[in-house]
Amino acid sequence: MIRDISRLSKNKFDLIVVGGGINGAAIANLAASCGASVALLEKGDFAGGTSSKSTKLLHGGIRYLENFEFDLVHESLRERFIQWQAAPYLVKPMPFVIPVYKNDKRPLWMMQLGVWLYDLLGGKYRIGHHRFLSVADITSRAPAINLDGLVGGVEYFDAQMDDARLCLENVLMADLHGAAAANYVEVESFIKDNNKRAVGVKARDRLNGQQMDIFASKIIVTAGPWSDELIEKDRPRSVKRLRPTKGVHIVYRGEISSSAFLLQSRQDKRIFFVIPFKGNTLIGTTDTDYHQSPDSVKVEEADVQYLLQEAGRVFPNINFNASKIITTFAGLRPLVADKGDPSRISRKHDIETNSSGICFVMGGKYTTYRAIAEEAVRKEMPSIASRIPYGEKYVLYGSGGCNEELKILSQRYGVSLDLVRYLQGIYGSRFGDVLNIAQGNDLLKEKICSCSSAIAAQVVYARDVEMAQNVDDIMERRLELSYLDCPTGNCRRATEEILRAHP
Repeated sequence: MIRDISRLSKNKFDLIVVGGGINGAAIANLAASCGASVALLEKGDFAGGTSSKSTKLLHGGIRYLENFEFDLVHESLRERFIQWQAAPYLVKPMPFVIPVYKNDKRPLWMMQLGVWLYDLLGGKYRIGHHRFLSVADITSRAPAINLDGLVGGVEYFDAQMDDARLCLENVLMADLHGAAAANYVEVESFIKDNNKRAVGVKARDRLNGQQMDIFASKIIVTAGPWSDELIEKDRPRSVKRLRPTKGVHIVYRGEISSSAFLLQSRQDKRIFFVIPFKGNTLIGTTDTDYHQSPDSVKVEEADVQYLLQEAGRVFPNINFNASKIITTFAGLRPLVADKGDPSRISRKHDIETNSSGICFVMGGKYTTYRAIAEEAVRKEMPSIASRIPYGEKYVLYGSGGCNEELKILSQRYGVSLDLVRYLQGIYGSRFGDVLNIAQGNDLLKEKICSCSSAIAAQVVYARDVEMAQNVDDIMERRLELSYLDCPTGNCRRATEEILRAHP
């Protein structure tokens, strides 16, 4: 995948997609796969905003049942299944335990009804079966759990995913179909014809400052929490369409349980998760209104204390403290504006085309990104709608199995079987592309750092194939080394050295 900026201004495209998060990446993928000429523009790195700051779950949204959003839950469960089939290397079924206490807002019978209904709505798209749990069942999974008032619980299934790489898979697939994708290209304004219809964008390459005009028949904006800024650029003083809410997560040292837990907060009655994650524990998320610039979102001390206190209440035998936090991250949910408690605002999406002819995709949830992309392409480009593949035939860059035994491949490439399995778990069927880079150069087969199985060839691959422009792109979104507990702190230094050594 080559970042060819000159290509953007040479020809008129059928479609410009503004925003390289998951929705924009999928729209570019679908449109390009149907034969459209597409330009995908992202002002930062692909998945650099909300799409890499999620709870790392593809889920139906069991809590949406109490809002009676059965259609959203059913759609989400179907889309979860489609993604699992398309990218089983990035999407893994995971059991979730909901412990219920005597004075919880949601009693045990409600939770039992909820997981039964969840599976019913999933139908043939289920990825596991619910169970009712006794106190003994729960303590066997998490001996450190608080027993005071515990009356039982339930188990249901959802899926854990690699959000940044799932987004990147869509970008790579769009590129494979001929799309011109470029990160670090910011849209500064829209170009209008004499009828005040948008016919293109004025953009700037943030890496070298180059200005360019890019023209297209259609423009779709998928800017997530930045959507209001793009709406303002098109029509100043427009009414804001979003109500962004902030979600904060903690990566905590050590694994509390091999099962994920969905917990009910006592402070504000909302739910949060405690999830096994890369050998440690992911705790999140908060859900609070956010009024500043999306560029300024950050983790506040109050967010961290909220999560630690709530986790400590449920697991009192674990001494939760800030010194064991590996990292924290915050993202914004680009919710369509509505009144009421932030955690109860619908995760449904809106697709609107304004008087300038610009289509804005707003709201939604990560799990339904493919369905959102399909709806947007059908609405804005009906001439190619008949070519959109049936949902369950959705294919991503690393989709497809391996035709040879992994043991044979490990011998051919001269690497361990464990390394082959590790690479397959990131790149799917494309893992051999990484090992090909290392052929004839044993230094590229060496580990970057003792904290992970990542090898030097992955750094080169991230830059040369996956359009990583800097160390943060590699550390945070291509290899996700920033989530790991690295006692030496050598990951970043080693990555920088590899990039210098292999220009």
